[in-house]
Amino acid sequence: MTVWRNATTVISIVAMLALTSAPARAQSAPAPLTLGDVHVTGSFRTRVESWNWFGDAPAGEYTYPGSLLRLGLSQSKKTIDWQAEVALPFVLGLPTDAMAPGAQNALGLGANYYVANNNRADVAQLFVKQAAVRFKQIAGVPGQSLKIGRFEFVDGTETTPKDPSLAALKRDRIAHRLLGNFAFSHVGRSLDGAQYGLDVRSWNVTALAVRPTRGVFDLNGWDDLDVNVLYGAVTRSTSRTGEWRLFGIAYDDYRHDAVKVDNRALATRRADTSNIVIATFGGHYLQMLETTHGPIDLLLWGAAQSGSWGALSQRAGAISIEGGWQPDAPLSPWLRGGWDYGSGDGDPNDGVHGTFFQLLPTPRVYARLPFFNMMNSSDAFGEIVLRPSKTLTLRGDVHAIRLANANDLWYQGGGAFQALTFGYTGRPSSGGSSLATLTDLSADVAVSSHLTVTGYAGHAAGQPVTDAIYGSGGARFAYVELLVRM
Repeated sequence: MTVWRNATTVISIVAMLALTSAPARAQSAPAPLTLGDVHVTGSFRTRVESWNWFGDAPAGEYTYPGSLLRLGLSQSKKTIDWQAEVALPFVLGLPTDAMAPGAQNALGLGANYYVANNNRADVAQLFVKQAAVRFKQIAGVPGQSLKIGRFEFVDGTETTPKDPSLAALKRDRIAHRLLGNFAFSHVGRSLDGAQYGLDVRSWNVTALAVRPTRGVFDLNGWDDLDVNVLYGAVTRSTSRTGEWRLFGIAYDDYRHDAVKVDNRALATRRADTSNIVIATFGGHYLQMLETTHGPIDLLLWGAAQSGSWGALSQRAGAISIEGGWQPDAPLSPWLRGGWDYGSGDGDPNDGVHGTFFQLLPTPRVYARLPFFNMMNSSDAFGEIVLRPSKTLTLRGDVHAIRLANANDLWYQGGGAFQALTFGYTGRPSSGGSSLATLTDLSADVAVSSHLTVTGYAGHAAGQPVTDAIYGSGGARFAYVELLVRM
């Protein structure tokens, strides 16, 4: 319990410092540095992470620091923008014995970094994070643009609502579900290709043709991967406090040497070198309703999939139903709850793959202790956010997590990041459905417009699925993070 106890102490201290500091004030964005009309941007994020994986095995308890330095130049003209940015991630003191054999696999994310970087405990790498040109007002049409090069993209962020609560809801509960930059990792994910955009009044049309880069846990972020992604979306703002989006994604993974992860036998999966070609169609709806007792929000998100999972047919789906209330009360509370569901596969021998495939998300946005994702999972949660001041945000969550289908696997991961590594891992369910009960706490403090401090602590109480693999004992994850922006 050392990890949990120390982290909660840090969170308490950070929160107390924020509450007893100078009067709260809104934190504006840092004033940009310029070289003539060229903007210079930069950030340095450093985080100390502590893990204690399920089962309390000695190899699963460790602490390591990871940091990411980003430096960029950009320029904006009337009809053209350009951006160039380099990244230097470095991770030190990674555990050398946290990759266990068989079903136990990686004992926390420290093991993932170690294995992905050729079993090195200390690693750093400089690479080009972004290098893109954007042409604006194409054919003289205001709001029409085309970006070409290397850039970051997050689905669901095509537009930013004017209402701050709706914008926060979209950022925290819509974005990153299927396509994300995996920014929580010390490397992240970029995309090589082109992005088209058109903004007309309350409408936005976005189209994307890209290939993801290496990254996430692999600090060598130079190359792209043999994965093609086409994305198209239409977003409509129905009012200041409402919007909907319809989207479609075509995903083609032809990394033939990356063994697929599903509930078939290993020999069968190794023999299946056919492409994963999946079409995903879905949408979301957001609405904030003003009442005499405080705003109420409604969130609906859903997606369906068809196509081929190698030699199998793909038939899967996912849904999210969430709601919240912001009563007029001290500490400006925001109470939220909901249910996220991603289908699982009930029969590995029926020729159909029924597990929802999450493509290239940032799973940590929805799994703050990242031991699960939306593949074969059911997550019923409750959440409270407290905002004692404009510079301090406190958040606590409780999640009851189950497997959607006991005949399928317990999945973890966030998509392709290396040529030979599939990007997802799967552990046996042993016929069980109950995965874990997750409780966590966090504190975010905007010390100034240049400095943000975050503390997090999470505990996942093991259930039959995890106990069958690791024995009794939950998982604990905690970190303290500093983000400095130029």
